[in-house]
Amino acid sequence: MVYVQSPFKKTLAVNLNPATTTLRDLNLHLHRYHLIPISHQRLYLSPRLLSTEGNDAVFLSDLGVSPNSTLTLHVPLLGGMQAPVAPKARTDFLNTKPPPNYVAGLGRGATGFTTRSDIGPARAAPDLPDRSAAAIGAPGAPGVGRGRGKGAGEEEEEEESEEKGYDENQKFDEFEGNDAGLFASAEYDDEDREADAVWEAIDNRMDSRRKDRREARLKEEIEKYRASNPKITEQFADLKRKLHTMSNDEWDSIPEIGDYSLRNKKKRFESFVPVPDTLLEKARQEKEHVSALDPKSRAAGGTETPWAQTPVTDLTAVGEGRGTVLSLKLDRLSDSVSGLTVVDPKGYLTDLKSMKITSDAEVSDINKARLLLKSVTQTNPKHPHGWIAAARLEEVAGKLQASQHLIRKGCEECPKSEDVWLEACRLASHVDAKAVIARGVKAIPNSVKLWMQAAKLELDDVNKSRVLRKGLEHIPDSVRLWKAVVELANEEDARLLLQRAVECCPLHVELWLALARLETYENAKKVLNKAREKLSKEPAIWITAAKLEEANGNTSMVGKIIERGIRALQRESVEIDREMWMKEAEAAERAGSVATCQAIIHNTVEVGVEEEDRKRTWVADAEECKKRGSIETARAIYAHALTVFLTKKSIWLKAAQLEKSHGTRESLDALLRKAVTYIPHAEVLWLMGAKEKWLAGDVPAARAILQEAYAAIPNSEEIWLAAFKLEFENHEPERARMLLAKARERGGTERVWMKSAIVERELGNIAEERRLLDEGLERFPSFFKLWLMLGQLEERLKNLERAKDAYELGLKHCPKSIPLWLSLAHLEEKVNNALSKARAVLTMARKKNPQTPELWLAAVRAESRRGEKKDAEILMAKALQECPTSGILWAASIEMAPRPQQKTKSRDAYKKCGDDPHVLAAVGKIFWHDRKVDKARSWFNRAVTLAPDIGDFWALYYKFELQHGGEDTQKDVLNRCIAADPKHGEKWQGISKAVENSHQPTESILKKVVVAIGKEDHAAETGKN
Repeated sequence: MVYVQSPFKKTLAVNLNPATTTLRDLNLHLHRYHLIPISHQRLYLSPRLLSTEGNDAVFLSDLGVSPNSTLTLHVPLLGGMQAPVAPKARTDFLNTKPPPNYVAGLGRGATGFTTRSDIGPARAAPDLPDRSAAAIGAPGAPGVGRGRGKGAGEEEEEEESEEKGYDENQKFDEFEGNDAGLFASAEYDDEDREADAVWEAIDNRMDSRRKDRREARLKEEIEKYRASNPKITEQFADLKRKLHTMSNDEWDSIPEIGDYSLRNKKKRFESFVPVPDTLLEKARQEKEHVSALDPKSRAAGGTETPWAQTPVTDLTAVGEGRGTVLSLKLDRLSDSVSGLTVVDPKGYLTDLKSMKITSDAEVSDINKARLLLKSVTQTNPKHPHGWIAAARLEEVAGKLQASQHLIRKGCEECPKSEDVWLEACRLASHVDAKAVIARGVKAIPNSVKLWMQAAKLELDDVNKSRVLRKGLEHIPDSVRLWKAVVELANEEDARLLLQRAVECCPLHVELWLALARLETYENAKKVLNKAREKLSKEPAIWITAAKLEEANGNTSMVGKIIERGIRALQRESVEIDREMWMKEAEAAERAGSVATCQAIIHNTVEVGVEEEDRKRTWVADAEECKKRGSIETARAIYAHALTVFLTKKSIWLKAAQLEKSHGTRESLDALLRKAVTYIPHAEVLWLMGAKEKWLAGDVPAARAILQEAYAAIPNSEEIWLAAFKLEFENHEPERARMLLAKARERGGTERVWMKSAIVERELGNIAEERRLLDEGLERFPSFFKLWLMLGQLEERLKNLERAKDAYELGLKHCPKSIPLWLSLAHLEEKVNNALSKARAVLTMARKKNPQTPELWLAAVRAESRRGEKKDAEILMAKALQECPTSGILWAASIEMAPRPQQKTKSRDAYKKCGDDPHVLAAVGKIFWHDRKVDKARSWFNRAVTLAPDIGDFWALYYKFELQHGGEDTQKDVLNRCIAADPKHGEKWQGISKAVENSHQPTESILKKVVVAIGKEDHAAETGKN
């Protein structure tokens, strides 16, 4: 980019590269785009002249011009003086030869242009004689000139070109080449026309392929240009909107803009001439009142006025004349062809509703709109919207009488327009509105809107009913009027009216159904039969008939009616829309017609469903109905699906979940009994039935179900363990021990041995517990929980060395067990009160189990417990590098950070793992400490929603509500926790799995965890202080 400062005080930006552009190219660019002749260009770089003869082919960079340099352009014709020349005749310049590249008027700032005549014809023209004075006076060349013939050489060249058919010296055309001259004399026949058409079609096809892309790109460039170069009106739009806030004094204080053009900057010469006496005398005569005729008038008999004595001095008349001209112009704003006005009156119908007159400008707008609408009503008086718009304009302007007058004229001009009558009724007072609407219904007796408006004007139901019945005399087939008059009548009158209505409007099913609902059972059946004859393709009649039978206790007929109705509709070529019928089933359920709902589902659920898609489609439909609250519809879908898929365990489970959530215990028990009849080997169905009986308090029934399950599935470990749990939770340890012993005899898995050891631990039989653990480890040495229980047993007995040996031996068999590594590290730290061995254990654990956040967290906490905060921070940084998306590590990092840095840490944690419940709980604790109760409650709620099985979050949430919530919120959190029944959590497992808390309910465990968290927080605060 190079900048050139022109003599016109403007800077020209030239998009050229100085390293690849010569001085000649720059001169050509200035001549082509800025119309400055090359011969007049003088380019300077600082004081040095660049425009010399030897520099034309030199690159600009070699002349010292770099990118973004500024050159100065001088033009000799602008400014300066020329040497005086001898005076010439005024017309001599017409015969003189102009200088090269001469542009007329350039010296005074004009811009030259080129016309077609200056360019000349497309073909090369012969050389014309020079018309300059020098050429005229000089002796002509022999054989050259007008009337002298051609030279010998020219004759030979012309003859040779005629023989070839074209001129070899013709200028080469960039598009057509030299063939233009070669085929110039050829004829343009049909083949040429066909070829041109083919090529044109190809060009159009290629152009259309990129048309959308090109138009989109062009549109984007235009929008980008408009965004970067907004119009002046757009730049000051916000300021113009604020002008309405200015007061009249502020408007008056704005100075008048003067004439600041260049031509008026010079102080003009002002001359003052005294007023002649004749002008003063004429002015005096114009204002003079004469009571006598002058001699000329008397000579004319006093009946003529000389034309020279009537001056036009009445300015009021001039103003009235301008108003007349304006009205004539408005009258001409009509279409000369159709006679309709070009002013759109419908636009005013909506705009005028929101107009408020608050300033003189709006008053002026009202006046303009009044003139336009006056033109509308005058040019096309039969156009009703024009009268309505004019009336509303006057209403907005506060001239109610003028508005009423205009709409009255509109009623006279457009008596058949119901909109005009409705507008007139709205503008009239309540007393006059009845008279107006009476004239309207007299003019348009078949207008339903006018009769409805007339009924609205009445105050009591009797008069309203009378008006509507009068309207029905004129419009007996109006369903709207029949509905309105039926709504006002009592039940007996409504039944009579509907009997007449179905006679007048036999094709409207709503009237038939309304009549059927008012009739007795026998008459309703007759009505529906008649309706079926009139409307044989209407499914609502069959559905109503089914509802009628169900309401009268004939549930056995409901399914038959629906089935018969579907067959009848199919005979009438009516398409059975499955979605529509399912919506009707849901509507029937909401109306209390459960049997009708079930019949509809049974007969239509298979319509339009492929055989291989039935299971998936029906389950999805049932789930959607369940979400919408249509429980009976979902139950009916599952019931039909179970008749088709008797052995599909997934459908039985979904149906059981539906009954568990929205049914009764009896219905759930019946469903599960039926399910195990068809699928006796489904353990989960047996266990669900036994659990429901246990929760209902019927332990013997639960035992009976488990006995039946064991008979059906004799080698099922799940049933053995369920029976053990039932006895163990109901404080029957001996029965539980017997069941586990039988399970061990039948070759139980490691879970049976673990449960056996747990029973002995709770009963306090240490020797039996050790024996069971040893036997279990001999059978299942890779089951880490048995090693863990053995180590915990030794710890309880204070045999720390034996506990250490148990953990180490367990790690040999289970090196991937994280709880064993953590237990060993904790034991090392507790035994020797030395951190070095615990560090070594955790380091070895991290080597064998990389990217395990629990091991990193244990190492960080070990350092923190010893007061090594610096080492703990270093370990935390390494842990976050290895496990950048670990929620427990980020939560611990937030808690370790100082209070001013906790928000920054929480923000980083949320970016890395925003959906992790540990991070959400940590952020909730920050808001809790900052007393932002609502935000803390929201974050705790998100945490327990994402991880309802972690009891630590429930304990935090409940502790928060105990401190800041009310009794309702505390109960809500407690009930939600009991329903979730959490099993995991660092603090939750430590308390719930203690021997003394083995049979405690969830509520008790929750409160104990809250107490433990409170003690831990108190100890942390004490340590900080």
